[in-house]
Amino acid sequence: MIARTGAGPLRRLVVLRHAKSAWPVGMDDHERPLAPRGMRDAPAAGRTLAETDCLPDLALCSTALRARQTWELAAGQWGTPPPVRFEPRLYAAGVPDLLDAVHTVPDPVRTLLLIGHNPGLEELVLELAGDSLDDTLEVARTKFPTSAVAVLAWHGNGWRDLASGSALLTDLIVPRGKKQR
Repeated sequence: MIARTGAGPLRRLVVLRHAKSAWPVGMDDHERPLAPRGMRDAPAAGRTLAETDCLPDLALCSTALRARQTWELAAGQWGTPPPVRFEPRLYAAGVPDLLDAVHTVPDPVRTLLLIGHNPGLEELVLELAGDSLDDTLEVARTKFPTSAVAVLAWHGNGWRDLASGSALLTDLIVPRGKKQR
């Protein structure tokens, strides 16, 4: 069951796992770029956020190249992208670091986009979701692939109110771009 704070506006945390990355030999993990599939999927993720009315007021993005490229390609699908904060602590972050970053978001932000990496993002979604629509939570427990978009909704006066089991997982979408011939 979802714990409600009793008051506060509806807020949404949109979690986006970076798109498919390349694995160039000898390259530092932090500097790995998107693979061709990732270059197709990231804009599809941006279009999906627009089509599902999940455009953020603010984005927090890992500083890893593949996450930054995912942000740029996704946000390029919107008329006016929101502000973005590139957060070094989101790279290879676990749930405590991810939550710490989310808890610093200003209260006026109603929809926050978080772009990062697995396994941390998947674990965060599972930690925060007290329930889900349909079988969305079971799907999230099974797989959270590259370009996956999870939408968590909850009521709270500020982002510090977001806690374990307090959100409803309303959607889990895996956008894919079309291959060029």
